[in-house]
Amino acid sequence: MKESEFHVLADARFQMIEEAIEQSGVDIDCDTSGGILTLTFENRSKIIINKQPPLCQIWVATRANGFHFDYKDGQWIDNREGHELMALLSAACTTQAGEDVELN
Repeated sequence: MKESEFHVLADARFQMIEEAIEQSGVDIDCDTSGGILTLTFENRSKIIINKQPPLCQIWVATRANGFHFDYKDGQWIDNREGHELMALLSAACTTQAGEDVELN
């Protein structure tokens, strides 16, 4: 994948994440700066999502662990355990928010 294609796909996914957070109805603040999307919860915990252009990956740091996602067959998939990005974020946000968060 070319780096320009990576940026288009990653930026689109960041936008999708922000919209899904807004639609969830849960109080989670989103801040994007310099290729980093930070989700901040009421309890002040954070999830950091950032682009890694040289590797064409999206990295996610949660309170529990870190994950590296590759773009495969139209989805962002964790390269260690095979989690899909939005499903992993739904679970991580649910844990950190202390209430059900479904990101579609």
